[in-house]
Amino acid sequence: MTAPLTLGPAREVPLSAINPVAQLSAIAVLTVVLLVSGDLVTPSVVLAAELALLPAAGLTTPRSILHRTWPLLLSAAGVAWVNVAFGTLDGAAAWLSGATWGLRVIALALPGVLLVSSTDPVRLADALTLHWRVSTRFAYGALAALRLVPLLATEWQTIRLARRARGVDAGASPGARLRLFAGTAFALLVGAIRRGSRLATAMDARGFDCGVPRSNARGSALHRRDTWFVVGAVVVCASAVTLSVQTGHWSPVFG
Repeated sequence: MTAPLTLGPAREVPLSAINPVAQLSAIAVLTVVLLVSGDLVTPSVVLAAELALLPAAGLTTPRSILHRTWPLLLSAAGVAWVNVAFGTLDGAAAWLSGATWGLRVIALALPGVLLVSSTDPVRLADALTLHWRVSTRFAYGALAALRLVPLLATEWQTIRLARRARGVDAGASPGARLRLFAGTAFALLVGAIRRGSRLATAMDARGFDCGVPRSNARGSALHRRDTWFVVGAVVVCASAVTLSVQTGHWSPVFG
């Protein structure tokens, strides 16, 4: 059974009511503040606000949250460990620095998880082309690519099962496992390139690159709630920075 060609939830969630460009604008505000701040307080406050939005994105159970965020958590743990193991600080200062970097990674990436979990890719492409005047060739090309992403996991499993059926097994040898992994990844890459080429040809044949201005059948409207959503992101960032300054922890990266 093939995976569905969709990203995001199958049902509407409360955060879906926010226009995708409003979510992207809020992400841009958070990103600027988190990249500038180098203390522990600012990302902690921002992360607390982001965690409060998890239920609105349909992530209400530990399993669903872990399913969406395990690569992010693994990356944050890796960044924290590298900072502790190879940083110039020692003792408690090293662990504090590692925790700061780990929290920054999570706070920077979690809004993207919320966006993907609550936004249909078609709505995102429509909003980008209508409100931000993004090229339709880029927007709908990216949309087509995103819709093919779930197939990669299915194809990976199919290639592994096909090789196992032919008796290709790495056994307990780490070197053989590495070679088998590389071979499977190469086969997946070749298949993805072929499918991408066929998709690009099909899209060009349907006039996606004809140069004629395109209309939009679905539309995308901005509402007052979208404005308040961006304002809320600004308020959260301002509160985080203010608390950091007042507690004496504010430490800008470029300061």
